[in-house]
Amino acid sequence: MWSEVLARFAKFPAQERVAEVLLEHGFQVNSEGEVVSGTIKIPDTEISRAAKVDRRAVDEATATILGDDMLRHFFSNLKTLIFLRDVAPLLGLGVIVITPQDATHIGIIEEVAETVAAFDVRVRQAVTDDPYFIDEPKLTIICDTRVPGSLVDKLLQLASVKGVSIF
Repeated sequence: MWSEVLARFAKFPAQERVAEVLLEHGFQVNSEGEVVSGTIKIPDTEISRAAKVDRRAVDEATATILGDDMLRHFFSNLKTLIFLRDVAPLLGLGVIVITPQDATHIGIIEEVAETVAAFDVRVRQAVTDDPYFIDEPKLTIICDTRVPGSLVDKLLQLASVKGVSIF
């Protein structure tokens, strides 16, 4: 899917960078060509700064998006989500970040969740990076308690797991 999106911007590298920023942040393009997060409008100058392009590239990218049925449907339906990773320690929650051997492998989430559950640790949130959008995807598990070292050892024994970080 991402290759199809990028192909539509192939001749316009500045617009492609804008599209990448929109995707990274889950920003939508509404029917008026405005970049939004829900009902909040994001200024073009902020998008251009993040994409390191001229502000006009934002207008051109949103025009390209609105002029293409697939792009319009894609970018009008993106959503942001609450991701607790960076605030979890403040809330007394544990964080496990899994680096998979191969993120396209089937069953990684199941294998990790079963291992976590075997330690009577409750999962509050699980967020995966999409291996088709992110170069080095991770699986992040937010737990209701600090993560015991023995759980880390068990996770590292899983065939699908390359590395584990906790905080």
